[in-house]
Amino acid sequence: MKIAIAQLNPTIGDLTGNAQQILDAAQTAAAQGARLLLTTELSLCGYPPRDLLMQPSFLATMAETLAQLARDLPAELAVLVGTVLPNPDAVHDGEKPLFNTTALLLEGEVQRYFHKRLLPTYDVFDEDRYFEPGEESSAFELDGVWIGVTICEDLWNDESFWGKRHYEVNPIAELNRQGVDLMVNLSASPYSVGKQHLRETMLRHSATRYGQPILYANQVGGNDDLLFDGCSFGLNRAGEVVLRAKPFESDLIFAEFDPAVDELMPAAIAPSPDCADAEIWMALVMGVRDYVRKCGFQKAVLGLSGGIDSALVAAIAAAALGSENVLGVLMPSPYSSDHSITDALELAKNLGIQTQTIPIAPMMQGYDQALADLFAGTEFGIAEENLQSRLRGTLLMAISNKFGHLLISTGNKSEVAVGYCTLYGDMNGGLAAIADVPKTRVYSLCKWLNKAMKDELGGMHRNSYSSFIPHPASFPLIPPHIIAKPPSAELKPGQVDQDSLPPYEVLDDILERFVERHQAPDEIVAAGHDAAVVNQVIRLVTRAEFKRKQAAPGLKITDRAFGTGWRMPIASRWLPSTQPKAPQPVV
Repeated sequence: MKIAIAQLNPTIGDLTGNAQQILDAAQTAAAQGARLLLTTELSLCGYPPRDLLMQPSFLATMAETLAQLARDLPAELAVLVGTVLPNPDAVHDGEKPLFNTTALLLEGEVQRYFHKRLLPTYDVFDEDRYFEPGEESSAFELDGVWIGVTICEDLWNDESFWGKRHYEVNPIAELNRQGVDLMVNLSASPYSVGKQHLRETMLRHSATRYGQPILYANQVGGNDDLLFDGCSFGLNRAGEVVLRAKPFESDLIFAEFDPAVDELMPAAIAPSPDCADAEIWMALVMGVRDYVRKCGFQKAVLGLSGGIDSALVAAIAAAALGSENVLGVLMPSPYSSDHSITDALELAKNLGIQTQTIPIAPMMQGYDQALADLFAGTEFGIAEENLQSRLRGTLLMAISNKFGHLLISTGNKSEVAVGYCTLYGDMNGGLAAIADVPKTRVYSLCKWLNKAMKDELGGMHRNSYSSFIPHPASFPLIPPHIIAKPPSAELKPGQVDQDSLPPYEVLDDILERFVERHQAPDEIVAAGHDAAVVNQVIRLVTRAEFKRKQAAPGLKITDRAFGTGWRMPIASRWLPSTQPKAPQPVV
C-alpha cells in the first residue's frame, strides 16, 4: 500500500485555501498511485485556531468546506483530514462543545471520525478550553490493513519512556491491543530547538516497545508566534527512521507499507539541519516569511544601528522576503559612533537592501526645548536616553504607516527578559523576530551564517539552505567588526551594555536556568553564579513583566518563550531570591 504524507502549511481561518492545499496534495498523491493520504492536525482550519472556535459561523463553514472537499477529492484515495466536530452531549452533560477530530474522506463522503483523546494544557496549549477528549482509540480498515488513528498528543504518553504517566490513558497501547497493523498520527507539534530529535527518540521507543510501524505527519510553517518545523517521518517496527520530509518547508512524501510483513519499507529521508544554529536560522527565516505573508504585508522595515541584533534581523528579513523588500533605516544621534554608521551601511551593501538615513539630533533638540522647564534642575538620565529610542521608534512607525511595511523589532531574549529595552521605542513593531534568541545565540548565529554563506558559495554545504540564505552582494555577510565590537545602545557617550548588565555569557546562563529550567535562586548560585548577580537578574526579570505584556509577538524557538505560553502577573509581590548563608562551624 502506497501512503502519502502531505506536510502542509495552513493559514489559520483560510478554510478555502487550506482545502485547496489538501486537494492539490491529494491529486498529486493519487496520480502517483497512493491509496491513503495523511494530512496534519486541524489541517482544514489551521493550528491553533484559538477563539475562532467560539464563532458558530466559522464552525458551520468548516463543516460545509469538509463536505465539499470530500466530493472534490479523487474517489479512490482515502484521505485523513484534521477538522473540528461539535459535541452533541455538550449542552446536556456540561462537556466541552467540540472535538479535535480527524475525518476519513473516501468515495465522495465523510466515512468516519476519530477524536483526539489527550488534550494538552501546558506551555502554549489550551485545548481543554474548547475540546472534549475522545472516549476511545479506534482504527479503520483499508484494503485489509488495519490503521490506528491518533492525533498529536495521543502519542506523547508512553509511561515507560517518560517514567510517569501524564494522562490516565495511553492510546498507543490501546490501539496495539486492538491488533492494528499500522499507527498513523496527525500532528501540529510546535518547534523548539532539538524538538525533532525528541520526537524521533520518543516514537522509536514506542515502535520498538509495541513492534508497531508509525507514520507521523506534522504541520509546517509559522502561525503568529508559533513555528512548526514539519519533519514528518516514518518508523519501522525496529524503530528505524525509514522516511522523513524536509524541515521548515511544505512537502509531499511517500511510504510503502507491505501488508505481508506489516512493515514500512525504506523511502526517501530528507537530511536534518547539521547544527542548532542552522536549525534556528531556518526556523526564524520561515517564521518571518510566513508572518509577513499571512498578515498581508509585502515589505519590511527595521532600524539599522550597526549592532549585531539589527544585523541578524536584517539578514533574516532579506532571506525571508528578498533583499529588494527590506528597508533599513539609520537614525544616528550625536552619541552614535562613526563605526556604527559605516558598519550599518556595509551590512546593507552586503545584503543588498535599501537604506534611508534620518539624523535625530534636530528632533532631540526639539524635545529638550519642550521639556526644558519641566526637567529644570534635574540631571540627564534614563528619561533623556530613552527619548532617543522613542524618537527612532516613532520614525519607524511613521514609515510603516506611510508605506505599509511591517516594522520588525530587533530586541533579543536577553534584553526582553531583563527589560533592557524601551517601551514605544526599540520595542515598537509588528513582529519581534529574535525575541526568543539569547544574546549569546545571536553571536553564534551570525558567525554560523558567515560560515554557511562561505560554504554555500564554495559548494561545500552538506545540507541545502538555498531557500533560507540571502543572496549577498558582498561577503562576509555580517561585517566582522559588528561581531567583534562590544554591544552598546549608544544613548550616551562611551556607553556599553555591560555598564548595566552582567556579561552576556553570565546573564544568559542565569536566564536559561531561571526562565527555561525553573531553577530556584539557590540552585543557580550552586551552579557557580554570584548570589548578588542572581538576585539582580531575577529582580530585573520580574520588574520587566509590564514591558513584555506590551511587546510585539516574538517567534518561539525555545521551550519557554515570552509569548503565548508565558502567563505571569504584572502586579505581583513574589520575588524569589537567595540569601547568603552564614558559615557553618567545623565540627
